[in-house]
Amino acid sequence: MWVPSLEGRGPVRYLAIVEALAEAIAAGDLRPGERLPTHRDLAWRLGLNVSTVTQAYREAARRHLVSGEVGRGTYVLSASREAALFGLKAAGMAEGGPQPIDLSTNVPAADPASADLAAALAAVAAEGRADAALAYHPPALLQRARIAGAAWLAARGLHLRPAEVAPCAGAQAALTAVLLQLCASGDPVLVEELAFPGLKAAARWLRLPLHGVAMDGEGVLPDALDRAARATGARVVVLVPNLQNPTGAVMGPARQAEVAEVVRRHGLWLVEDDAYGALAGRPPLAALVPERGILVTSLSKTVAPGLRFGLVAGACEPARSLADQIHATSWPLAPLMGEVACRWIEDGTAARRLAWQRAETTARHAQARRALPGLVPPDRAPSPHLWLPLPGDAGAAAVRCLAAGVEVVAAEVFAVTRDAPQGLRLSLGAARSRAELAEALVRLRGTLGLQKGSSESRSVSRNENTVPSSR
Repeated sequence: MWVPSLEGRGPVRYLAIVEALAEAIAAGDLRPGERLPTHRDLAWRLGLNVSTVTQAYREAARRHLVSGEVGRGTYVLSASREAALFGLKAAGMAEGGPQPIDLSTNVPAADPASADLAAALAAVAAEGRADAALAYHPPALLQRARIAGAAWLAARGLHLRPAEVAPCAGAQAALTAVLLQLCASGDPVLVEELAFPGLKAAARWLRLPLHGVAMDGEGVLPDALDRAARATGARVVVLVPNLQNPTGAVMGPARQAEVAEVVRRHGLWLVEDDAYGALAGRPPLAALVPERGILVTSLSKTVAPGLRFGLVAGACEPARSLADQIHATSWPLAPLMGEVACRWIEDGTAARRLAWQRAETTARHAQARRALPGLVPPDRAPSPHLWLPLPGDAGAAAVRCLAAGVEVVAAEVFAVTRDAPQGLRLSLGAARSRAELAEALVRLRGTLGLQKGSSESRSVSRNENTVPSSR
């Protein structure tokens, strides 16, 4: 039975247990799948209250170190916090207490008035296509998906032939396919110093060492990218130029041109994750380097999170090769998802839902700017995720936020380098309404020690609980 030593640790006992647990996992003393002592057993052996151990296990679950199931016990998760971010979430606050408001899950805002999916499924059934949607992919659907994907990208300013577009089962699957195409195990990959968890998880799985590149408010610094390319000999760089996750940075035209020049100078393959690009309304960086650029995107962050329809696109040889390898790209795409995605792109539903999402993102970003004075730059583009820089330990700040009833994500989940900036990511779309978001922001303001802003930020507008319909 694992029993930690708490000697020399901080005075907060439940955090001391979590620290000891994290160290034991990192050292290999506790392995994934190993069962931990029950709350009562560990409390008795440590001479603590059961509630203290319960709080420790919940905090460990929030950090994705363990998972617990009623009747089965508590088990050690994989050491990959990035991958676990997509897995089990903490069970909640103490028994009988309020559930925290989730600002940790990076999803678009949901429109409760939308009936788009019901209408699409009814149309599929009425046209007698329901059985085909559950069969293997007909060639006509894959070609239709290529054409629809090319049309969606043309609206982004990337004009490609359907043959240069490969439909995939979401952006994560698309990104993994691209990395497998471009890299061998052990190859260095350049990324932003704060990178989105899906990229870190894929790199860990594929055994690709990531090298973080310094950033500012517009994303990676061209000089830093130049130095990193020379120092590592990397052939691949993965960037999010539009609404970078987690910082929300957007590259302006001058910065895009400078980064494109570095890509050409070093002969890098540019893999651009454009999941949020349609929200930003800025053209993709890959359009400046068509001979070296591969774009990865999906409808998950702009149209519907569960619509697993992603795209790999580009005119360069690796992208064209991936488009031909349909077993690695298009076959995992569920035909029903492909059918709904094509319909929505063709009939304008996807564009209408995107417009609604833009408006809702703008409204929620404005809420955050008013509620957190001084922390949101006034010139920052409206983003579904907000980065709050902090001078101290972001992990400790995230714990305080959870205690105040708000789930956020600390910098350690995104950091690629040891000296990466400290901060918290707030996912504004995860709140179920603007009113819930307003409550979360009030809690965060108090927890982070901010002064109240204007009278506008002290009260919730009567309209802040109103969600415009996308219909």
